[in-house]
Amino acid sequence: MKDFIIPAIDLKEGKVIRLFKGDFERAKVYSDSPQDMAKFFDDIGFERLHVVDLDGSLEGMPINLPSIRLIRRAFSGKVQVGGGIRSLEACRILKEEGIDFFVVGTLAIKEPNTFADILNHFGNSVILAVDAREGKVAVGGWKEESTLTPKLLAELYEDKPIWGYLYTNIDRDGTLQGVDPEPYRVFKSFTKKPLLASGGVASVEDIRKLMGVVEGVVVGKAIYEGRINLKELL
Repeated sequence: MKDFIIPAIDLKEGKVIRLFKGDFERAKVYSDSPQDMAKFFDDIGFERLHVVDLDGSLEGMPINLPSIRLIRRAFSGKVQVGGGIRSLEACRILKEEGIDFFVVGTLAIKEPNTFADILNHFGNSVILAVDAREGKVAVGGWKEESTLTPKLLAELYEDKPIWGYLYTNIDRDGTLQGVDPEPYRVFKSFTKKPLLASGGVASVEDIRKLMGVVEGVVVGKAIYEGRINLKELL
């Protein structure tokens, strides 16, 4: 199962935190040392790590680069980074730090020409973020709602050279309410590319619900709150 679970490290001001439904006013700090957290996940044997630069998502550029650098050094597997990647230069900087995948969402909707330029240079290293709230795709650190549905977004980019998608159910993200497999199942019918799920995981049973539906699941708060005992699970 360790090749299916993708632990999440969300960064704010250099600390590991989790938000509730993407609300920056409802943040909880879990660690002052992102690199120690990355080393913990590496020691367990996870193959992939999901890192979000929350400050970057608001500023529109990577802000927590020093922490991302330390995480990359501490984790031997693949690392995917999202949050504030809204230029080709941001991708170049992260690539130089050894980041394997870029999770990009806002740019694909607001600046499709710039996004196309990134695809031309980095192609299959790009994961398209589908951040869904009440049937619409949210952008700008989940602060704004676009007019696009997840299906329309997939139709725009399915034939482009992206690696795949990360679909986040914002209404459940950070809530520990449990997952609803249906949005992922529906979205999967629109694409032949890999799909990662995120939002609401509260137990091992939630993870099992998603196996066979998606190619991987990002898990954050359930790990930090002790709902999932990783060593026992693995």
